[in-house]
Amino acid sequence: MRVIGGRLRGRKLIPIRGSDIRPTADRVREAVFNIIASDIRDARVLDLFAGTGAMGIEALSRGARSAVFIDGRKASLAVVRKNIDLLGIGDRSRVILWDAARNLNCLRAETPDIHLVFMDPPYQKSLVGPALLHLADCGALLPGALIVVEHAVSEPLPEEMAAYALADQRKYGKTFVSLLNYVMDAQA
Repeated sequence: MRVIGGRLRGRKLIPIRGSDIRPTADRVREAVFNIIASDIRDARVLDLFAGTGAMGIEALSRGARSAVFIDGRKASLAVVRKNIDLLGIGDRSRVILWDAARNLNCLRAETPDIHLVFMDPPYQKSLVGPALLHLADCGALLPGALIVVEHAVSEPLPEEMAAYALADQRKYGKTFVSLLNYVMDAQA
């Protein structure tokens, strides 16, 4: 795995070992970043279900202001921290151990300032709906924030998403990448 664009282009990332880990394929990551290129510069990014942190790191490489990495597995966050240290981006990164399926209260103290969210929960665990609900409830999203959700084709987005509007959806093999806009101010 490597950073595919920006200031850190070509730098290697430490992978996570194990059969239950499914990092975003380079071609999918590159396609996503081509689609959202205009939304990255100076963005405050949330990498939810961070895994290796590749999506948040890619955003930082391409000019994002800062990134918060959240994952519920200590082993994943250890790899995220190693990748952050390896690339020298610790001053723009924050790592949080948290179960996003339960809630996102870890972000409640934040003022709404998140512009861009990458969400790649484990497939076949029905985590997309609860994570989107918790994301809207936590109050950290700016109105109009872009949420990039990677999910299995067999696991569609929830029918009811009052806080979000589907902006685009692309299929890459057995993966959907859905782009949502946050349309409801959680403080209202």
